[in-house]
Amino acid sequence: MSLVKYKSKRNFSLSPEPEGKIKKHTASLSFVVQRHKASRLHYDFRLELDGVLKSWAVPKGPSMNPKDKRLAMMVEDHPYSYKDFKGIIPSGYGAGIVEIWDKGTYTDLGNSERSIAEKNLKAGLKAGSLKFTLHGKKLKGEFALVKLKGKEENSWLLIKHNDQYAVDNYDSEKETTASSPINKWLAANAKSKKKSFTVSKTSSRKLDHFIRPMLAKETDYPFDNKDWIFEIKWDGYRAISEIKQGAAKLYSRNGLSFEHRYPIVFKELKKIQHDAVLDGEIVVLNEKGRSDFQKLQHYEENINYPICYYVFDLLWLNGKDTCALPLTERKQLLQQLLKKNPVIKYSEHVNEKGKSFFNAAVKRDLEGIMAKKASSEYHKGVRTTDWLKVKYHKSEDVIVVGFTQPTGSRKHFGALVLAVKTKDGLKYAGHTGSGFNEKSLEEMYKKLKPTITAQSPFKEKVKTNMPVTWVKPKYIAEIKFTEWTNDGKMRHPIFLQLREDKSLKDITLWKK
Repeated sequence: MSLVKYKSKRNFSLSPEPEGKIKKHTASLSFVVQRHKASRLHYDFRLELDGVLKSWAVPKGPSMNPKDKRLAMMVEDHPYSYKDFKGIIPSGYGAGIVEIWDKGTYTDLGNSERSIAEKNLKAGLKAGSLKFTLHGKKLKGEFALVKLKGKEENSWLLIKHNDQYAVDNYDSEKETTASSPINKWLAANAKSKKKSFTVSKTSSRKLDHFIRPMLAKETDYPFDNKDWIFEIKWDGYRAISEIKQGAAKLYSRNGLSFEHRYPIVFKELKKIQHDAVLDGEIVVLNEKGRSDFQKLQHYEENINYPICYYVFDLLWLNGKDTCALPLTERKQLLQQLLKKNPVIKYSEHVNEKGKSFFNAAVKRDLEGIMAKKASSEYHKGVRTTDWLKVKYHKSEDVIVVGFTQPTGSRKHFGALVLAVKTKDGLKYAGHTGSGFNEKSLEEMYKKLKPTITAQSPFKEKVKTNMPVTWVKPKYIAEIKFTEWTNDGKMRHPIFLQLREDKSLKDITLWKK
């Protein structure tokens, strides 16, 4: 029972959502279902319990048909006062329109007195099987929320019990009036094709002039050293930002503009009241508060998740080049520059204690940590041992050079054929078909199809379980694996992500 996560994701000076408090005991328990047009239309199902609203996002909406088992993703607790909230949430977390679809009271299946009902409901929530009776205008009778085993931690099913209120067919959308605020907006946008609550998918343009960031080398083990500082290794896109006289630039390590791809970050940068050049990482935080690269890559589908620009270095300030200053001095200036902001955030660090910091990162299942010499200068576009990355998850950026034919019911392709760069040319590093779903298989195939070539990039003949279609070495993939084999192949490789922020020239020569 806490509203810390709820409050951390919102800027209440911008959003009309209630900041709220934990509610005192009253005679009956309340529930509400809110229809929410964010990046995608969905329903938020909320039950009052222990002074807050326990909340689930239900993509297809609740149903009065017992045969419909609706996926319900549990999200952070909301304040009790949120049960009356409706309106427009501006750009940021949950941007879009919220309307109340149904509301009322509820109790346990025995219709017990409040204190007993709440005790039973809390026990059911903890056990992963929550059963209750709703007394709403649209939703009536017995329901259950059942936690899925072996699935994502927050995955539940919302199921209607077969009682006197059950029906054979039910569509929550058809139970919504055409005059609802969301339906009016949808109707207007169907005609005008406006995209008020979506992120532009315009291709990023390459800037003519841009700064290449300083890069780190990799090391195998964490260490303690009084002359070093340690930061979180964020799982996102490296980004340089330039702010001058209220104008801003935001771009990748290769000079691709992020202005239209991540407009929330761009808008907040323009509010900085100083001329500055910043270095940091753009990340999207998932339900657990961890950076999630998949959600960042497909941000247009995930704008209900908070996006942040964690800034860890300062290259220029008010007409002065700061690159020659020691890192700790640059970070002191940076911390003074960055005021409290829900999007642009100062990336904290710890001094000396790299081992314990790495262990804390492992416990939180983070990507790893960065180790930086406290006295280091900033060398643009240079990879140096003054900065080191210590990975928890062993992964490697490799080159996609082909794909195999699919088998069985699988579509598009079976596995990616992978290569590493050596002084003698490209070397076969294995192949992987793990880490994909139906959507990502299709997306990858569409990217690779225009690059198909008849020529193998290898001098040697490689062995795969199915025939290979070769592609030009254009795309870089990050692959998770257990170890390198004696003949230089990845053991148990799993596809993590396509590194569209990197090109072939960013890949260093392979060293086993």
